[in-house]
This record gives sequence, structure tokens and C-alpha cells, in this order.
Amino acid sequence: MLLGGKTAIVTGASRGIGKSIALTLAENGASLVIHGTNTKLLDELALQIEELGQKCIVKAGDVANPDVAIDVVKAAVDNFGRVDILVNNAGINMRSSTLKMKFDDWKKVLDVNLNGTLYFCKAVLPYMVEQNYGKIINVSSTTAKTAHKNAAPSYGASKAAVNYLTMHLALEMAPHNIYVNAVCPGPVETDMSNQWTDEYRKEVTKRIPLNKLGTPQDIGESVLFLASSMSDFITGESININGGTYMN
Repeated sequence: MLLGGKTAIVTGASRGIGKSIALTLAENGASLVIHGTNTKLLDELALQIEELGQKCIVKAGDVANPDVAIDVVKAAVDNFGRVDILVNNAGINMRSSTLKMKFDDWKKVLDVNLNGTLYFCKAVLPYMVEQNYGKIINVSSTTAKTAHKNAAPSYGASKAAVNYLTMHLALEMAPHNIYVNAVCPGPVETDMSNQWTDEYRKEVTKRIPLNKLGTPQDIGESVLFLASSMSDFITGESININGGTYMN
């Protein structure tokens, strides 16, 4: 049990990558506070986590509201006494070209993807500093590192900013034994990819050197590595999990 006795917060946990991350952490011994906007799906996930023998608290709300982050972190501390792991997974994407994109859409994407990540980091860091330990994993994207015509500019810009925030916090928090890293998924099997046509799926897969789409479990296991002691000499990194789609 790589995370036995640890407490983790996972945002955007109701489906897809976030759900897989939460289940993977629970399977490895962590107690969970799961966050999202769909209470029904969160309650269903909580039952799955409890069936694994782990405790789970459900908290709903919009990550773009800083008070939500404070409330979620407080719930973790009140129920489990500490927070060892924070996974900032909540995010949105609005697909449009720059010319067609509305400024309100730009602001909304940055509010959720970037500001939401900052709010949760700000809320959890005082506790991690006090206990002199913590692992923060931000879920970014390959789009943070290379342009993608199917993503709105707001999405790539927000995720690139998350990667910088990851490096900055890693440097600032290193004296407190707090590790901050990010994962950058590429094409992954999710509800969104299930809506692709067969032709588009083949086109996407052809561009991946490993010739396959990733799975939410692939991302969950990468987050597990960064959340565990196996990664105790890694901080400030944004690791590509994309089948070789983007290499650096």
C-alpha cells in the first residue's frame, strides 16, 4: 500500500481521469476527499472507494470560487487530521478559434484551469508547511507545450501557466519538503473521445508513436507515482503521458 495512512484531495473527480485517479489512490491506501460539480456521480464514486476499504468525503462546488478550495481543504483536515496529497484535476476546454472565441469564454477557462489550481494550492499549503510534507500534482496537458488546432487558445494558455505555477511552487516549497509536479496527458479515452467518429479516431491514433490512445488508468498510475515515495527526488516537473505524441 504505497499511500497507507495518507489523505488525498482530488478535484474534478466525478468522471474520466479524475475518477481513475481517485480510485487508484484509494486502491493504494489513501483516504479521499473527492470534489466535483456532479454530486450524484461523486456519491457513486464514494461508494466505490468505501468498497475498497477507504474512507471518503464528498464535497461539491466550482473551483473558480476560492471559498470552495478553503471548504474542501477544511473538510479534509477536520475529518482526517491532515492533507498529504492534492491532485488538481478539475478543468474545462472550450473549442474555438481565436477569432471566434468570446472574452467571457477565455476568462472562464482561465478561472477554472489556472485560478482554480492556485486557489487549492493556496488553501492546502499552510497545512503542508506546518506538517513539513506534501505532494501536489497538477493535471496539465500536452497542449501546454505545443499548439493544437482543436483546442481553444485559452486552454493551452491556461495549462502552460499551470506548468509555470508548478515549477514556481516546487522551488518555493522545497525547503518545506513539499513536492509539486504536473502530468501532461495526450489523447486519452474519455467520454469526449467516445464521441469521435471512427475516421477521426484513426487519424488521432496514427499521430501517436505508440499507436494507441491512453486510458484514464494510465494517468491515474502516473499520479500515484508522483504521490508516493517513489518520486521523492522529483519536483518541479511536468511529465508527458502521451504515448510519445510530444517528446522533450
